Amino acid sequence: MSHNYHSHKYLRLYSRITLFAASVLLTLTAPSFLNTHSKLLAQNVVTQDLEAAGLYQQGVIRYSRGDYQSGEMLLRQALQRDPNLAAARTYLGNIMLKQNRIESAVQEYSEAVRIDPNFAEGYFNLGLGLHKQGQRETAITAYRQALVVNPTMAAAHYNMGLALYELGQINESITAYQQGINIDSSNANAYYNLAIALEQTGQVQEAMNSYRQALNINPDNAAAYNRLGTLMAKSGLTNEAVATYQESIRRTTVNPDAYYSIGIAWMNQGEYKKANRAFKRAQQQYRQQGNIQLAEKIEELIIQTAQGDRPITPAASEPQVKPEATVQTETTTENPETQTQTETPTEDSENTNSQPPTETQPNNESESTQTKVIEFGQPVSAESEQNKS
Repeated sequence: MSHNYHSHKYLRLYSRITLFAASVLLTLTAPSFLNTHSKLLAQNVVTQDLEAAGLYQQGVIRYSRGDYQSGEMLLRQALQRDPNLAAARTYLGNIMLKQNRIESAVQEYSEAVRIDPNFAEGYFNLGLGLHKQGQRETAITAYRQALVVNPTMAAAHYNMGLALYELGQINESITAYQQGINIDSSNANAYYNLAIALEQTGQVQEAMNSYRQALNINPDNAAAYNRLGTLMAKSGLTNEAVATYQESIRRTTVNPDAYYSIGIAWMNQGEYKKANRAFKRAQQQYRQQGNIQLAEKIEELIIQTAQGDRPITPAASEPQVKPEATVQTETTTENPETQTQTETPTEDSENTNSQPPTETQPNNESESTQTKVIEFGQPVSAESEQNKS
């Protein structure tokens, strides 16, 4: 059986597994009204009741400090004095969203836009709450309304792109991401998710360019390296793919997906010793993550590369796992920009030896398909992101 036969066979396997390995990261941009914007609202709240204004300001301060119980109490007191404080309704919704009281959050956001139909942030937050309820079409309507009021709200374009992608409207999601990027070109998540959507439509070169843009902004996104490497390998750019996987491993040492992928690349180049070491590392890390199925499948590749070019029983097909997105409720409340780091198992450099490296805390692979909810205008720290990936 020829070497070319084995190369094509494992490249097909590679394509299937990397779909699993490079799971889709979809990150929702979450509630508005934080930090300096919170202070602005607190200072400029429109009410003729000075006591209501004071209670509102105190509620915003408690909210910004993470004291949600006191913040909710003060905001409700403000609303008792002046029921037409739309911003107070929005802050109440934000508090409830943070506490996973999603239905109540949606009710507060709905009341906010009823009070003030020109309240862009209210529509945006309403869209977020509906999105988290799984009401994607209704969420899109709310995001669109936010953009009618404020066409430069990049986060609304971005979240709308997520909802459209989840509904299978890939071309429309591409348009939404691009519109958001045109307004805010610093959002690494937007470039990453745009690249995933471009992949879906067969726009390989455009997808690779978008992954590169995402990595320029956030060079620690292991999933972006892995997906970029996958596209390079499929395009015949094997050396470039290997270098990309190595960079992914350098930045994230617990990275079985990258170890597996670089093993396939080396195997197809006839570098069996390197491939064997990479597959062993991938197998070890998959086991540590509890992914026994993939660890067992890799065993045949370890045997194959240990025997060099001698044909053995063809390796079993790897499980096909479609990318999926679920929404978590983790939020932060600090600085005005958004960044995402996905935690996908990684590999070592080309000089990997047979001894396992010092491992960081392993993560269950299934968790890498989950999404994060990021506060509007807020970054997610690398540490907290890794803990939730």
